[in-house]
Amino acid sequence: MQNKHEKVEKHIGWFFTATIAAISIGGLVEITPLFFQKETTQPVESLRPYTALEMEGRDIYIREGCNNCHSQMIRPFRAETERYGHYSVAGESVWEHPFLWGSKRTGPDLARVGGRYSDDWHYAHLMDPRSVVPESNMPSYKWLAETPISNKLSADKMKLFNNLTKNRSHKDENGNAIPLYSAEDIQNAGKEFATTKSITGKASLTEMDALIAYLQSLGHALK
Repeated sequence: MQNKHEKVEKHIGWFFTATIAAISIGGLVEITPLFFQKETTQPVESLRPYTALEMEGRDIYIREGCNNCHSQMIRPFRAETERYGHYSVAGESVWEHPFLWGSKRTGPDLARVGGRYSDDWHYAHLMDPRSVVPESNMPSYKWLAETPISNKLSADKMKLFNNLTKNRSHKDENGNAIPLYSAEDIQNAGKEFATTKSITGKASLTEMDALIAYLQSLGHALK
């Protein structure tokens, strides 16, 4: 047996092949079952799709690189659940494209930040982070309050998300998939922008309003 081990360990080709085989088998055993479990492929019951304004805010969140400094993944550790709330579950993220779990916490986790602070607090924080959190090293995002938000692509984004999530949406009583957005939702995508009041005091909504709307939507499914 020792000689066989030595032959593999001393022969780079055999050792490489054996390593790849072990990793592949282990990966199949660990990962494959996840594709067939309801908990990892179906949305939690209380999950709702983003509104048109929240979806635009999500795109701003991605564009500004917020996910480089903030995670959206609460691990099942006491220190994290006491600070942030219920640990994250896969069923909350099945509609996310791309996923925004993050891998670094320069700032706090935002998975359940929705409703924790007021819109005014978020506005003040984004305008001047150190005015509300003195030790913050986050940059100011003042220009978002000066940039009008466009909803020209909102309807197209809703259609896209319907296609991306058609196998992972809620089901009706017959087991048929319910689209995230109905034809009426898509047709009326722009109404939210016309009826929502801007926190900046401007006549029309800004990118700041969209980003705050997105942040306030985070964590609504579980608390």
